[in-house]
Amino acid sequence: MTAVVLDLGGVLTTSPLAAFIDYERSAGLPEGLVARLNTTNPHTNAWARFERSELDRDGFVEVFEAEARAAGHEVDATKVLDALHGSVRPAMVAAVRALRDAGVPRALLSNNAAPMDPASEHGALMELFDVVVESSVEGIRKPEPAIYPLTLQRLSAAVGRRVADDEVVYLDDLGPNLKPARDLGWHTIKVVDPADALAELARATGVDLST
Repeated sequence: MTAVVLDLGGVLTTSPLAAFIDYERSAGLPEGLVARLNTTNPHTNAWARFERSELDRDGFVEVFEAEARAAGHEVDATKVLDALHGSVRPAMVAAVRALRDAGVPRALLSNNAAPMDPASEHGALMELFDVVVESSVEGIRKPEPAIYPLTLQRLSAAVGRRVADDEVVYLDDLGPNLKPARDLGWHTIKVVDPADALAELARATGVDLST
């Protein structure tokens, strides 16, 4: 038996990284600056604190812009936040529905700055999962190790049986988020090309995910 854990941004939806680059180009900033700021002091920077709900939106804007200035650049953090809302990937959503129909336990594990609104486009995806774990709710975020066993604990409770680490297939688009899961024994899939990721997921689960 397998269980599947999926990230939201960059997996179920398009990655914000391309939108960050579009902003950087329009603002005359070095390409990749936002990503570099996000990975500098990754557990204590503005982004990490925002996703743990230690900063509100205004606080994030202030601290992130200060971090950018310290790196020698003027950044409009509100434009960075606007770039976060990716488009839903229909093939990925169809795959989650196929997993649901096949009885495969499913968890959504997302770093976000505020709890998902069930009435929103992305919030509507929540109903496809047995459990949803959000950094903004838990006060911990990927790749902090504690969030992975927490997700598995919640999923086990939701499906009424213990889900073992070696049953889990986990999809994320960021390598640092995959490493702690891999260390636990989870089968990890880095989502670069969604079609390739779905093919690997189908092999790992034995579920036909073709659309």
